[in-house]
Amino acid sequence: MFKVRITDAEQDITCSDSQTLLDAALRQGTRIPYACKGGGCGMCKIAIEAGEFERGASSKEVLPDEERRMNYTLACKTYPRSDMMVRIQIG
Repeated sequence: MFKVRITDAEQDITCSDSQTLLDAALRQGTRIPYACKGGGCGMCKIAIEAGEFERGASSKEVLPDEERRMNYTLACKTYPRSDMMVRIQIG
């Protein structure tokens, strides 16, 4: 289990390496906006401030290469590989 600090909510959640950040957050009562849970809508876009993660497949229309290089990702397709710090409100 990894500790994930949600900096703008000042809240910590735990997440296993087989669970997406979105599923872990919802299970523990942290609200992250979402719609499809499939990587196609972009509503759950977050910024990774620290930590290692694996990103699953998602639409390049909602998460272009430039945003991927800036450590933006979709919570519904992101699996932690270490303790992390993330920001829900981006922009």
